[in-house]
Amino acid sequence: MLVSTFSIVGCDVRRREWGVAVASKFLAVGSVVPWAQAGAGAVATQAFANTRYGPQGLSLLAAGLSAQEVVDRLVGEDSGRDVRQVGVVDSRGESAAFTGPRCLPWAGHRIGAGYTCQGNILAGPDVLEQMAVAFEAASEEVPLAERLVAALEAGDAAGGDRRGRQSAALYVVREGSGYGGGNDRMFDLRVDDHAAPIPELKRLLALSRRSLPKDPEDRVDLTEDMVLFAQAVLRYRGYYEGPLTGQADPATLGALRRYGAAKGVTLTASHEIPAGLVQALLKDYAS
Repeated sequence: MLVSTFSIVGCDVRRREWGVAVASKFLAVGSVVPWAQAGAGAVATQAFANTRYGPQGLSLLAAGLSAQEVVDRLVGEDSGRDVRQVGVVDSRGESAAFTGPRCLPWAGHRIGAGYTCQGNILAGPDVLEQMAVAFEAASEEVPLAERLVAALEAGDAAGGDRRGRQSAALYVVREGSGYGGGNDRMFDLRVDDHAAPIPELKRLLALSRRSLPKDPEDRVDLTEDMVLFAQAVLRYRGYYEGPLTGQADPATLGALRRYGAAKGVTLTASHEIPAGLVQALLKDYAS
C-alpha cells in the first residue's frame, strides 16, 4: 500500500499529549498513518506502509523503549524496510525516524525536540523544513493539536505532496480526554476525500473545540442539542422542572447557574458554557 504523504508526529510532555497530523494525495490517509497511545507515544507509518508498525510500535513504547529503539526494532525486523517510512515520538518527548532508500523521491525526514516530520513524493525538502519551522515557532501555550495542524498548513504551502491533495487527519491522545472521560481520544478527526483537506481539517478541529470540551479553558456553544442535553440532565438531577425545548431561556440558564455553583463552575454568558460545566453534565449523565 503506497501512502505518499507528509506527516508530523509530536508531543506536549507538559500537557501529557501525543499525536499525529498527516495529509496526502491518498484516500482516507487517516485510516493508515496515525497511531498514538496516551502515556506511551505516537507513531506514523507511511510510504509502502507497514500498518503493523502502528500497534507494534505502541506496544514497544508502552514497554519503555525509546523512540530510536522502537524505530530500530521495527525496521530491523522488516524485510521490506527499504520502501518504508516511519516516525516515532516516545513518552519522554524523544523522537526518531527512518526513510528507506527506495522510498519515492523526494523522500526524507526532519527530527526535532518533541517531534519528527517525514514525507515521500514531496515537492522537495522545504516541505519538511517549513513544517518544522511552524511547529517550533508556535508558543508553548498553543495546544498540541493546533501546532500539528499548523505544521501541515506550512508543509502544504511549501508544495506538500507533489501529486496533489485528497485527505488529511489528526489524531491526538491524552489520558481521560475522550467523550465523557471514557477513553483517551482527545481528537480523532479525518477528512477522507476533499479538494482542500487541510483547511477542512482545521475547520473540524475548531468545530470540535466549540462542540465538546477538551481543555479547561475551552468554552462550548449552547447549541439546541447541547441545551436539550443539559435540560435533560438538570431535570434528572433536580435543578430544572421545565420542558425539554432546546432553548436557552431564563429558566434553563438559571438552572445551569445553580448547577454550576454546586460544581464550582461559574456560568458567565448566555450563549456558551465552560468546559468544566459540560464535563460535570457528562459525568452526571453517565452515573
